[in-house]
Amino acid sequence: MSAALQKQLDQLVRNGQAALLKGILHGIEKEGLRVDAQGQLSQTEHPSGLGAALTHSYITTDYSEALLEYITPVFKRSEDALEFLADLHRFGYGALGDELLWCTSMPCDIPNEEDIPIARYGSSNVGQLKHVYRTGLKYRYGKMMQTIAGIHYNFSLPEALWPALQELQQNKDSLRDFKSAQYFRLIRNFRRHGWILLYLFGASPALCSSFLKGRSHQLETLNEDTLYLPYATSLRMSDLGYSNKAQSSLGICFNHLDTYTASLHQAIHTPYARYAAIGLKVDGEYRQLNTSVLQIENEYYSDIRPKRVAHSGEKPLHALQTRGVEYVEIRNTDINPLLPLGIDQQQADFMDAFLISCLLAEDALIDDDECERITENLKRIVTRGREPGLMLQFGEGERSLAQWGAEILDMVSQTAAVLDRNEHGNVYTQAATAQRQKLDNPDLTPSAQILAQLREYKLSHCAFSLAQSRAHRETLLQAPLSEERQAYFNELVHKSVKDQTRIETEDQLDFDQYLASYLAQ
Repeated sequence: MSAALQKQLDQLVRNGQAALLKGILHGIEKEGLRVDAQGQLSQTEHPSGLGAALTHSYITTDYSEALLEYITPVFKRSEDALEFLADLHRFGYGALGDELLWCTSMPCDIPNEEDIPIARYGSSNVGQLKHVYRTGLKYRYGKMMQTIAGIHYNFSLPEALWPALQELQQNKDSLRDFKSAQYFRLIRNFRRHGWILLYLFGASPALCSSFLKGRSHQLETLNEDTLYLPYATSLRMSDLGYSNKAQSSLGICFNHLDTYTASLHQAIHTPYARYAAIGLKVDGEYRQLNTSVLQIENEYYSDIRPKRVAHSGEKPLHALQTRGVEYVEIRNTDINPLLPLGIDQQQADFMDAFLISCLLAEDALIDDDECERITENLKRIVTRGREPGLMLQFGEGERSLAQWGAEILDMVSQTAAVLDRNEHGNVYTQAATAQRQKLDNPDLTPSAQILAQLREYKLSHCAFSLAQSRAHRETLLQAPLSEERQAYFNELVHKSVKDQTRIETEDQLDFDQYLASYLAQ
């Protein structure tokens, strides 16, 4: 992997084209549970002061009505995305009253799963589709899964880079096909090496015991209200968070766009007996969108997704098939409760250098055996990532996390050096160096620091998270919104309400017809 990366970096520098890497585009999506002042799950509707969740560009809900989601626009500088995200938090707190935004990926104490409200989006067909999809998730996986939160890091390369890369690789495909193939190259290398992100940034080593109430598990008891694993990095990314035996049989390992979309299309149209037993429409109410392995492509859970902005009413899979990959969505990022936004600038800088390294590294496909190794390595990392001497599967044998991790960081450092030349600074190199310190000393990782605080102060996961949530709110509100940004957000609230009303008024089809047409794409 390192030789291919070094060759392409050297060629870009030699040809005077390394500056084309400057135009990386970034977007951040961050979920967070709304809780009351005591840390209990909010039972209120999506706050009206935040606008309509269906149509607001930047503020919506995810699976649960209580699971707020902030979405930034696309920026060339990750600093601008992070600042916009901070402003969304500041604006949001103005509409939350006494409520807080829960600062960890794993949810607050929820004694009764039935108290989790499923998100609603009004009476329009598209609003009903979103709600029925989430109802289907309840029946398929349980409502507790719908309270898990995370951060999605959206990343795309500048348009000017692609022709240069295509010429460098002497590729004769159409530019659209070349771009899609290169994004899948990035995705494959991310799947091979993305485990290191879970080690470095995983921040969910413990959880409130109510999350697993009535379920068998292998976790240990830290205190009366907290379960954990001593060397875990990201229990959110373990099978505790999103377990699906039906999905595990799909075997999607991201070799090509056409095989990826064909596999998902087949899953959406393949009946699954256990889901059929749930029923599609019972007593006049939809329980799910269909009875297939997947209701829609978004139900397939992966740590990274190829993406394309879809037109209104268009399925994301159709958009990908017809117009190719536009960007990738990194989905394995925990919310770090030690940071006010759950992510910071250094992490974003490292992510950029890591993702470019994945793009320019060797272009090897993933066979079935490697796909199984990737799955096994992820399991080891999320549950045992900081275990001394941990070995990971590699080729026909195993290698140590420390050795493999050092090689990955060497490659990221090569990319970081090129990026720093563009910026006439050293922020990318500093980001890579900081991660090497975590590799040398696991106690510096967020997962280790969180467990250390729980032990030192004899705190439950819920008490720790509540205290951090309060502190982050105070920190963010110390820098108030500018009048200009406040006015802009207020305008978006009013616009979103009008847009939802218009959509509901303009609907012509009944929902049965609309759903059939949507699924037929």
